[in-house]
Amino acid sequence: MNSKLRKYLTVLALGLAGGSIYFLPYIKYVFYDAQIAAMGISNTQSGLLMTMYTVGNMILYIPGGIVADKVKPKKALVISLLGTAALCYIYAFTLNFAIAMVVWLGLSFSTAFVFWSSLMKAVRIIGTEEEQGFMYGLYYACNGLAGALTQSIALNAYKTAGGNMEGGFFRAVISGGSVAIVAAVLITILMKENSEESGQTNGDDDSKFQMKDVFKLVKNPVVWFVSLTIFCGYGYYTSTSYFNPYLTEVIGVSPESSGLISIIRNYLLLLLAPVGGIIADKLFKSTCKWLTTAFVILAALFGIVMILPEGISPTVASLYTLIPGAFAMMMYGVIFSTVSEAGIPRKMTGTVIGIASIIGYLPDSIYSVLFGNWMDKHGAQGYNYIFTFLVVTGVIGAVLAIMIYRTGKKAKAENENGETAVL
Repeated sequence: MNSKLRKYLTVLALGLAGGSIYFLPYIKYVFYDAQIAAMGISNTQSGLLMTMYTVGNMILYIPGGIVADKVKPKKALVISLLGTAALCYIYAFTLNFAIAMVVWLGLSFSTAFVFWSSLMKAVRIIGTEEEQGFMYGLYYACNGLAGALTQSIALNAYKTAGGNMEGGFFRAVISGGSVAIVAAVLITILMKENSEESGQTNGDDDSKFQMKDVFKLVKNPVVWFVSLTIFCGYGYYTSTSYFNPYLTEVIGVSPESSGLISIIRNYLLLLLAPVGGIIADKLFKSTCKWLTTAFVILAALFGIVMILPEGISPTVASLYTLIPGAFAMMMYGVIFSTVSEAGIPRKMTGTVIGIASIIGYLPDSIYSVLFGNWMDKHGAQGYNYIFTFLVVTGVIGAVLAIMIYRTGKKAKAENENGETAVL
C-alpha cells in the first residue's frame, strides 16, 4: 500500500478509535432517559457514574502518560479498544448499578489511563514535524465524524426495539461498543509498529524514556505553558455550547432553531479542524503563531457579542455565533501539536499529554459551575460575565502561545548548536 495513503487511512482509523471509545462513558448525553429506565436508577445515581469516571481519569492521566511512553502506541490502542468493548458487553448484559460503578471505573483505565496519551502520541509520530497541525486537524475531523457515526448506529439499533426502552438501550450499548472492535481491527491492520514510529529505539538508554524524565517535565515551564494553552483552547471549544441558551433566552430564537444551529456549531464545524492545520502548517508555518492569532480573533468575536444591537435579527445573531464556533474548531483541532513545537522530545510525548490533559480538560468541571452560577444569579446579564471571561481567556491564551513559540525556538537553536536543550 502506498505509504501516503496508509498514513491517511491510519489517521482515519485513529479517528474512529477516538470517536467510538468514549461512547459508553458519555452515553447518558444521548440515551439519558433510556439509561435511567433500563437500569431503574435515579438521576443522582446517573451522576455518580460520571463522577466515578472523571475522578478515575484525573488520577490516571499522568501514570497513563508514563506508560504510553514505555509501550508501543499500537499495542496500547488495540488493548484499550478491546477492553472498552468488553466493558460495554458486561454492562449491557447486567444493567446493574453496582456493576455499572465498577464498569465506569474500568472505563477510566480503558479510555484515559493509556489510550488518550497513546492516541495523541500516535497522531504525532505518523506525520512529520512540518505537518503536525494538519495531522491533528485531520484527526479531529475524523473523530467528529466517527463520533456522529457511532451515535447514529446506536440510535438506529435502539429504534429497532419498537419503543421498548430497556431492549432498545441494550441494543444501543452492544452496537455502539462493537464499533470499538472495528477500530481495533483497522488499527491492527493499518498502523505500523516499527522502532522509529513508536518512539522506541535500539540505541543507548539515553534515547529511551526514563522515570527521571517525569521530574524534568514537571519542573519545565514549557510543559505548563502547553497545559494552560490547552486549557484556554479547550475552554473556548466547550464554551461555544453556551451560545445555545444565549440565543433562546436573550435573542429570542426558538429552541428548535437554536438546537439546529448548535448541531452545526458543535459537530459539522469540526470538519474545519484540518483547515486550521493547513493554516498553521502552510500559512503561519507554526502552530503557536496560528494559535496566537486565533485566540486574539476569538477574544474579539466574543467581545462583539456583547455589543450586538438590541432587536438584532434572530437569524443574523444565530449565523454570527457560527463564526466564533468555526475559529474555535480550527484552533482546538491543532492545540495538541504545541507539544511538538515546544521542543519536547517524542519519547516524552505521552507523559506531557498526560500532564496537559489533567489541566487542559479542567474547563469541563470549572466552567459549568462558574458559568451556571453567573446565569442563575444574573439571568440574561450573566452571559456578559461569560463572554467577558472568554475575552480575557483569549488574551491569556495568545500570550501563552507566544511563550511556547519562543521557548521552542530557543530549544531548537540550542539543539543545533549542541547545547543543552529545553529538557
